[in-house]
Amino acid sequence: MNNYFIILASGQSKRFNSNKPKQFNIYKNKAVFKHSIEKAIKSKLFKKIILVVNNQKLIKEKFHKKVSIIKGGKERSDSSLIALKYIKKLKPINVLIHDAARPNFSIKLLNNLIISLKKNKAVIPVINSKDSIKYKIKNQLFNLNRNNSFLTQTPQAFKFKDLFELSIKQKSNVTDEASMFIENNLKIKFIKGEHLNNKITYKEDIKDDKIFFGIGFDIHRLVKNKKLYLGGIKIPFHSGLKGHSDGDVIIHSIIDSILGAIRKKDIGTYFPDNQKKYKNIRSPNMLKPIVEILDNNQLYINNLDINLICEQPKVSKYRDKIIRSLSSLLNIDKELINLKGKTVEKLGLIGKEKAIACEVICSISK
Repeated sequence: MNNYFIILASGQSKRFNSNKPKQFNIYKNKAVFKHSIEKAIKSKLFKKIILVVNNQKLIKEKFHKKVSIIKGGKERSDSSLIALKYIKKLKPINVLIHDAARPNFSIKLLNNLIISLKKNKAVIPVINSKDSIKYKIKNQLFNLNRNNSFLTQTPQAFKFKDLFELSIKQKSNVTDEASMFIENNLKIKFIKGEHLNNKITYKEDIKDDKIFFGIGFDIHRLVKNKKLYLGGIKIPFHSGLKGHSDGDVIIHSIIDSILGAIRKKDIGTYFPDNQKKYKNIRSPNMLKPIVEILDNNQLYINNLDINLICEQPKVSKYRDKIIRSLSSLLNIDKELINLKGKTVEKLGLIGKEKAIACEVICSISK
């Protein structure tokens, strides 16, 4: 196992528009460059992992003993050559060069590259472009055949000796090591890349979808001679739920779970039970302005998990109907809603069919 992994993380990230280079920004709860280090270590494919940075003072933690941190050069190609010179004394056979700005590659890709290196001097992952490509020569535009156009990715794998000799001779800056092989008419083995292995270039590329969770709970007594509403639909039953509104515990719990996730207090803040205008209000009418808050703030519901707690009526009988109702009221796919029925083994008010309760967990993203 004479493989070495070089991670180039010394770029200035001018297009990223941040106070610190993009490779040091947080992505999926850790600095961008750390994803590459951790995957390389986890793969167990490499003797040594070289992290090339512009400012070593930005690295404030210790890494695995396999990781060495060195200072890079002015251009990408300079940093690559510095790293190659650093590992030359270790007599490497294979070397992989990777851009730290690509944190989403897989260990499977690393394995595929190493395997392909057994019979090749250079192995490059590529994907086809999803977009139509134009090429400009002077003032004339040409359409490129999308099927014959490739986007190269990193990591790129090489026999060390061949890459080192090319890098020493290279006079101009190159955007990746594959370019040197192409310019010198040397054979390259192209393998299938990964569409998730995108390069982070702009700040918009790094924004994670933050997920927020909220919990809602409601309970109401059952009273005779009142209609029972659950999830926005009328359920045939001997009693209904007592409350200032129609007492729909499912919708009330959903409202509180949404408000919890977006940190907007509780249902009583928006619909106080001491105001006559909300007397006997239908719960779908209470839910509507809450959904509008989500829409106006570009928030969306990922999923809802609902526990309806009662002895009767049986949830299984009305599950599909309730889910369809909630799907319509919330304007989300019914596949995102789960409704479970829970009993309390005849215990307490709920067990004696004198009350119904509901609890909801809601997940929301921006």
